[in-house]
Amino acid sequence: MANLKSKKSRKKQTPFFKTTKFIVACVVTACVIMLLVFSSSLWRAYPVQGEKQFVSINAGDNYSRLIDRLARQHKVHFPWVLKIYQKLMIHDTLKAGVYEIKRGMSVRQVLSMMSNADNAQMSRILVIDGTTFKQLLEKLRKDPLIEKTVVNLPEDQMVQALGIPYSNLEGLFAPNTYFYNKGESDKKILLDLYQHQMENLNAAWANRDPNLPYKNKYEALTMASIIEKETSLDSELNQVAGVFIRRLQQGMRLQTDPTVIYGMGDKYTGKLTKDDLRTPTAYNTYTMAGLPPTPIALPGKKAIEAAMHPDHSDNVYFVATGNGGHKFSATLAEHNQAVQQYLAVLREKKSGATP
Repeated sequence: MANLKSKKSRKKQTPFFKTTKFIVACVVTACVIMLLVFSSSLWRAYPVQGEKQFVSINAGDNYSRLIDRLARQHKVHFPWVLKIYQKLMIHDTLKAGVYEIKRGMSVRQVLSMMSNADNAQMSRILVIDGTTFKQLLEKLRKDPLIEKTVVNLPEDQMVQALGIPYSNLEGLFAPNTYFYNKGESDKKILLDLYQHQMENLNAAWANRDPNLPYKNKYEALTMASIIEKETSLDSELNQVAGVFIRRLQQGMRLQTDPTVIYGMGDKYTGKLTKDDLRTPTAYNTYTMAGLPPTPIALPGKKAIEAAMHPDHSDNVYFVATGNGGHKFSATLAEHNQAVQQYLAVLREKKSGATP
């Protein structure tokens, strides 16, 4: 009889994982884990060297990319938690600018601060080598942290307002990364970039190689802009410069596509045709001799130096290899062979074969 009672009592016993104690323990454990995760992510102090530091946000950046970038730099932990928090709690977008982060600020405070452009301390202006003046103007016009005083003027009025002694502003502003206080005027920024470019040009001109085919340093700047647009490889800048300078010296036309594209303006749709190369413009170096009348982009310091110090080979031709870089040639026969090799690479890539 006693055995029967004990069996019944064992049957009625509740499994531990269903008991209140177990459920409470699970809830407490989950809370502790979440507390630790939040402490290591949202509530964690943002790592600052010194009393403060600046973080730059570019136009077009978003929170997801920013959080991933900070995670790669080991500035934040548990990026997925930060992304969920941003989606639920920060309803504004990430605003471009340079933000001051003070020691002791939490990651949550930093993320929230960057949703309001009024919190930005400075504006970051990135001017990439080969950018056109038109593209620079668009960047300045769209920057909410810059005071607009000249960028919306017609170019002739802009020239007058800036006091720059050139009628065309292309090429006159130095590519680089610049930082300005919030509310700085576009005029001040443009004059700074102009001053930097003139310093680069004057220094290179004073130390130029002898017997270059330039009438003045403005023509050298024009050449530098063409060099800048023809190659993205620093190792090729002097070689490209050498080709174009020897062409000028030998009375050959430059025949460079970037000048044709620049002369077409808004008519260029992304692909040059034979008709485009045959259509005369002030910048079409296939139909005209010599240099175009103005630069075609904003050349960087390295391109300006290359225009003053070309290589000393006999090359007067070059063509893309199709795999990065260019093939330089001294004779038309060599050049034609290089063109055929380039076309073969394109065909192989189009067919899906490995070149």
